[in-house]
Amino acid sequence: MSLPLRRPSGEPDGPAADRSALDRDRPRARRGRIPRRAAALGLAVAATIAAAAPQPAEPLGIGDRLFPMLGNPGYHVTSYDISLDYSGHNDRPMDVVTVIKARATANLDRLNLDFADGTVRSVLVDGQPAGHEQAGEDLVLTPASHIHPGQDLRIVVHHTSDPRGRGDGGWIRTTDGLAMANQADAAHRVFPCNDHPSDKAEFTFHITTPEGLVAVANGLPVGEGTRGARRTWTYRTAHPMATELAQIAIGRSSVVNHRGPHGLPLRDVVPSSARLPLARWLAKTPDQMAWMESKVGPFPFEAYGVLIADASTGFELETQTLSLFEKRLFTTVQLPDWYVESVMVHELSHQWFGDSVSPRRWSDVWLNEAHATWYEALYADEKGDHRASLETRMKHAYEASDGWRAEGGPPALPKVPDKGRKTGIFRPVIYDGSALVLYALRHKMGKAGFERLEREWVAKHRDGVAGTADFIDLASQIYGHNLSGFFWDWLYGAKTPPMPGHPDWKQQQVKKVPADGGTQQSAERHVATTPGAPHLHKG
Repeated sequence: MSLPLRRPSGEPDGPAADRSALDRDRPRARRGRIPRRAAALGLAVAATIAAAAPQPAEPLGIGDRLFPMLGNPGYHVTSYDISLDYSGHNDRPMDVVTVIKARATANLDRLNLDFADGTVRSVLVDGQPAGHEQAGEDLVLTPASHIHPGQDLRIVVHHTSDPRGRGDGGWIRTTDGLAMANQADAAHRVFPCNDHPSDKAEFTFHITTPEGLVAVANGLPVGEGTRGARRTWTYRTAHPMATELAQIAIGRSSVVNHRGPHGLPLRDVVPSSARLPLARWLAKTPDQMAWMESKVGPFPFEAYGVLIADASTGFELETQTLSLFEKRLFTTVQLPDWYVESVMVHELSHQWFGDSVSPRRWSDVWLNEAHATWYEALYADEKGDHRASLETRMKHAYEASDGWRAEGGPPALPKVPDKGRKTGIFRPVIYDGSALVLYALRHKMGKAGFERLEREWVAKHRDGVAGTADFIDLASQIYGHNLSGFFWDWLYGAKTPPMPGHPDWKQQQVKKVPADGGTQQSAERHVATTPGAPHLHKG
């Protein structure tokens, strides 16, 4: 999307509104002391000097309501090529070369990338050295020459990437290596990028490791090379991807290859020491994929698999083509199989909802999590026992919904996360509170209309970006009447509307949840005393 350049901070927004104020503050010359011609010449010289003076670098953003400094105006990224050199120690910075191809959408004398937690050694723009300086969490580049709209750009950044992060996304240090969790505001802690899901691009990864380690990334393997005691692994995506969904994992891993529906390549990555105990869970993915395809249509990507990490994160995450899971989800003996499988289906369904169809703005994240939670609950309802009833889960969600809205905001207008808690948007209202909207919508549209909406949504916006307004428009077209009023109440109301088909459902007081929605401690979901009850997890 083409975006205008940001107005310089000192420039008034309107010619008339601020001119009088500027005039009042301007010192007045005493009459007769300075000839007019000399005064005019002096003003012209001063203006020339001011125009020539370099403006300080400043962080930019595209104005996302939840993360206003994410993304950057003036260009669209088409591809990333990331080459990473891993020493074998997950507590040391790594040398990385990130190559970005982009197309300018505006006149630019400077260009901002989102980047933090690394040291930049050099930058080239179209083969020429470019100036660079840090401004907040932006890397501000000054190319050797002016950039024009429509110009293709090739940006090469030599930098480090530091896995000793701040604990709010980016690199995850596992017992034997590294993995990534970049949602929602953390890919730029790993590599320079335009870190907003509305700017999707293709990715290529080259990961060099010592012998004995395995490296994996999104997409499919396209080559390996060995040089001495080091091996380089190369992967490439066949579909565009948001930066928050990028995944690189390195460790003492086993890669298990098998096939899914229609011969789709499946690639699971597990700690080698746990390959046998985890095998029965890996065997479940083909049937889960067939189940999801029966609901919403063909799988949208070139491959899929689960990445099981020996780490304590408190969440699972839908990184594209390779969903990230904690090992302990599969080893906690108290959990029934149907519950663990439903969590697997949650991340699998994100491949359609959130990955293939990415949110236009982060306030649209309810579209990701509502659908993932919906299909998780629907799967549990079909495969589980009496504790997995969809209607019971939705009734409990309805009773708690007003409390969730008060704490976290309505589903499509979530409250801004607290400072230092970027994952704080992932509150209960985004999960079961938003799935409740789909439950109400199915009652409103009827089952056939709702299922048609689901299929057409992922087909129409495949590999693209879409938002709440797009979903409302498509639902209205299929229903045959304008549903804006229905959605307004359900998505933006401070109070939860009456549930269609269930006039007896009432709100109840609920305990106040932490400001971050409990995501920092959400691993507790794995030992819930009532499996099937609404659980919290990022992803």
